[in-house]
Amino acid sequence: MAPAVRRRLAAFVCAWLFALSAFAAAAAAELPALTGRVVDNADLLDAATEARLIEKLAAFEQKSSDQIVVATIKSLDGEPIEPFANRLFRAWGLGQAGEDNGVLLIVALEDRKMRIEVGYGLEGTLTDLHSKLIIENTMVPAFRAGDFAGGISRAVDDIITVLEGNAAELEERARRFEEQGVPFDWGITVFIVIWAVVFFGGMAGAILPPIFGRKIAPNRYRWLGMNFTYGSGGRRRGRSAGGWSSGGRSSGGGGFSGGGGSSGGGGASGGW
Repeated sequence: MAPAVRRRLAAFVCAWLFALSAFAAAAAAELPALTGRVVDNADLLDAATEARLIEKLAAFEQKSSDQIVVATIKSLDGEPIEPFANRLFRAWGLGQAGEDNGVLLIVALEDRKMRIEVGYGLEGTLTDLHSKLIIENTMVPAFRAGDFAGGISRAVDDIITVLEGNAAELEERARRFEEQGVPFDWGITVFIVIWAVVFFGGMAGAILPPIFGRKIAPNRYRWLGMNFTYGSGGRRRGRSAGGWSSGGRSSGGGGFSGGGGSSGGGGASGGW
């Protein structure tokens, strides 16, 4: 390829990526403020349910150090829920810095979408499949029946069940549903999609950020609104004694704060 053609091609690619980034920034919905373990901006929870959730999440956090936050919003303003949830997770700094042990359960009312976003440190425990099972078998049926508070509460129970090492209970429930003829929207199709996303997404994440991204630190690049780290020696998950707080950013909501954990897009989404 002639040098002049290569220069024009490079200029076109840069212009296209700049336009794409500008469009994504313009389409991005405004992020709500972190005010506590439950941020119910869509008013889906009654006061009693919200109080029980806050107490339950605080107790689980104290026991395990894993941090679960529930958020409801009215609208995504045209933004897909996956990048919105990832941006919100990172902006709130859920989980502990260095542990990445946060989980975000988010519901967008007007878009009829929900997502479970999982921090790096918990992806091996609360897998994409477990998140999908919780959405499809717990949240979707309840939401379609108009029971938003019940669906969110039971989804939180399921997340805690899995994080406590009892994922077999969730899987057994899914197996019983299947035997009873309860229709699954995911099946083999979702398995193939998840495999393709993980495989090709991993390849893209390994190759493209150093080429098209912005270098923000040694072996760290920012691309498409996400940070990528190379040669860091792997991620780890651990426990720390005496609660979860790691001195991260504070929300002013009763001493509640996010410690600065990260998410790479693990989890699952759904709609009702």
